[in-house]
Amino acid sequence: MKKNIKFYTRLFTLLILIAGVISCKDFLDEKLDTERDFSFYETEQGIQELAVGAYYRIFASPFDSEYQFGTTNYGTDEFHVGGDDTNSAWNNYDSRFGSIITTIRTTAEEPWDNIYIGIGLANQLIESATNIESTSPAIKDIALGEGYFFRAYSYLKLVRQYGAVPLKLKPSTTVELEFTRASAQEVMQQVIDDFTQAYNLLNNSVQHPNRISKDAAAHFLAKAYLTRASEINDSWNSDTKAADLQMVVSLSDEVIANHPLAPNYQDLWAYTEPDGANEFLPELILSASFSRDPVLETSNRSHIFYTARYDDLPMMKRDLTGMRPYSRLAATYFTYDIFDHINDSRFWKTFRTKHRVNAGGEFGGITYTPGVDLGIMYIINSPDDTRFEKTINNNNPNILYSETGKTIPHVFVAYAADGVGLLANPRFPSLSKHFESDRTAINDNRGMRDEILARSAETYLMAAEAKIRLASLGSGSYTDALPYINEVRNRGAYQEGEDRSYYMDGAESYPTSDFTQPFSDNSYMNENSYYESNNIPVTTAATDLTITSISAFPEEDEAVIAKLGYAGDYDRMLCLILNERTRELCGEWLRWEDLSRTKTLVARVRAYNPEASPNIEDFHSLRPVPQKFLDAIYKEGSPLTPEEKAMLQNPGY
Repeated sequence: MKKNIKFYTRLFTLLILIAGVISCKDFLDEKLDTERDFSFYETEQGIQELAVGAYYRIFASPFDSEYQFGTTNYGTDEFHVGGDDTNSAWNNYDSRFGSIITTIRTTAEEPWDNIYIGIGLANQLIESATNIESTSPAIKDIALGEGYFFRAYSYLKLVRQYGAVPLKLKPSTTVELEFTRASAQEVMQQVIDDFTQAYNLLNNSVQHPNRISKDAAAHFLAKAYLTRASEINDSWNSDTKAADLQMVVSLSDEVIANHPLAPNYQDLWAYTEPDGANEFLPELILSASFSRDPVLETSNRSHIFYTARYDDLPMMKRDLTGMRPYSRLAATYFTYDIFDHINDSRFWKTFRTKHRVNAGGEFGGITYTPGVDLGIMYIINSPDDTRFEKTINNNNPNILYSETGKTIPHVFVAYAADGVGLLANPRFPSLSKHFESDRTAINDNRGMRDEILARSAETYLMAAEAKIRLASLGSGSYTDALPYINEVRNRGAYQEGEDRSYYMDGAESYPTSDFTQPFSDNSYMNENSYYESNNIPVTTAATDLTITSISAFPEEDEAVIAKLGYAGDYDRMLCLILNERTRELCGEWLRWEDLSRTKTLVARVRAYNPEASPNIEDFHSLRPVPQKFLDAIYKEGSPLTPEEKAMLQNPGY
């Protein structure tokens, strides 16, 4: 699957673009001596290579862009603008955010255009695999099932971002200028129909999550049913809601049975090399595939966006294991506070809270040794912690590194007496789920780590949410959701004998890089600030995160419920499931759509996102239709009038 991805994507995209700018007759009259024409997709080889191109375009190519985090993690309760505000319009919902968005990195039309290119690939794959005279299951079942999956996956993304969108179900071979928006109800029905087709055609014989399986179709079909049953569709979904939710539970149970959770949450992020063990875990259902092969030019840039600046501090320099710090996204205080910092390992296993000195020198009269001394530490403490007078510590003799006895030159504290905290600083613990140090140079952005698109921990939480929604309809009890939630929570709890100060992330892959870096240059270290933050004695006892009652949630959840003003069982339970999704799935490209579909986006952003809270309005629960699309389309042979464009635009933009 990792071979020839880029080539075939470019080939098919070229053919689509040619068809879009010249007539069908002109295209057929051209003799292509160096390129294949559409007849190639009448062959089994052509169909299979078309599928390879679709895998890259639909699953992988978004991770080479900045719209991926702009449309999924910016502008939520989990993340806000970090030290670099290049794409902050996507977070802030300010006057720059609308049908025209232009930054040096992203535009309003980029996600829209990329998804529709993917739909063009999917439509061609469906048509070619349907029409070919072949008895090969690899074509008639697998390739056709993949085509339906690709189209459903793409339209699910569109409808969750934009609501009503044009529904295009046939390949284009001539110029098309007239489009209308199908309703969200019509789009959702098409998504469910296509995922159902994929589910019926595919099997579970694939050995790697970078290929679509029957379970992948089941997981996303369950997600589609859950989306249709969510609050954003309540104006029309009443007739299908109960049956949809039952399907979510049934499909989720099927997937869960085949995809056991990894024993330790750390296992998911223990990336040591491309195609290493953590990319084949049974928990993984579907992944976007990347390759070390430079000919393919595949690139996963996710490792750079969540990385805080570290290289501009005294005693520090940029290095391979510290990542290139684009510093686009920083966690909010909601994210810091929603974890049980003592008993839940998930925060400490996915946020980097310590950096080793890697440049060295003298600072404050103390000489620091590269590769030995601790240079940066983030204290993620509780609001009632009175140990710290200042947010930033410079050689405070009261804060010593236990291994060397030296002061720590740079300490950043979540809760300190001066009240500055982490929001006002371009310093924050970096989300490390996407980190990798197998790149070819310190400033090389081309990552090759596979990106998780679906794993069964989310499937558990989808089933739990469906149980909550069913209980609100009078079917079952709210407690029916707790076994699913507790299974996920207790996998994240500290296990008996576990070293709670141990930390690892994708920096472990640096020995596989072509770039040679001495150990002393590495700012990465296998240690977190668990004990410094919690100020508790060393312990290795097992912990239990089980929730036993719907009337008494963990204190971190009760704090959010109180802040948002929830009271009834349904609102409390939905709040719990959204909180649990943060603890389990933070930074995995899901949050904006989860908050949008549950119509909790505005309240949570106002409560927790400092830059977005003054600007966000109810209409921001859908994205603006790009102005370039509206300006390009026609009605009855003429460009749209301003009034007709306004009719096709989402309200508020």
